[in-house]
Amino acid sequence: MTTRDDLVSKTCIPCKGDIPPLKDWKISEMMNIVTGWKLITSGPDKIEKSYKFEDFKESMKFVNEVAELAEKEGHHPDISIHWNKVTLTLWTHAIDGLHENDFIMAAKIDDLLDDESSE
Repeated sequence: MTTRDDLVSKTCIPCKGDIPPLKDWKISEMMNIVTGWKLITSGPDKIEKSYKFEDFKESMKFVNEVAELAEKEGHHPDISIHWNKVTLTLWTHAIDGLHENDFIMAAKIDDLLDDESSE
């Protein structure tokens, strides 16, 4: 079984859309690994998590760290910023659903912070 450390140690692989999205049983398994992330099933499957910060400056610091990570991994979340709250949404556009890359990014994003920031 995959662990959080396994996900953090992996690198996102380019997805050209030539594979199917993860099956429900695999999504359930992965959701147990990336705690605090919610599965969104309206439309294509996505995962989402909100983080709360002291102020806007701290929110932006986190967003910049996520941006650097996303560039390094070649996998970019949708980012919503509301002063002291940042919401990240992950899914693989090329397959219109979830891929292991989404869970790798979720684990690596959580690794940027203490769990105190998540809502």
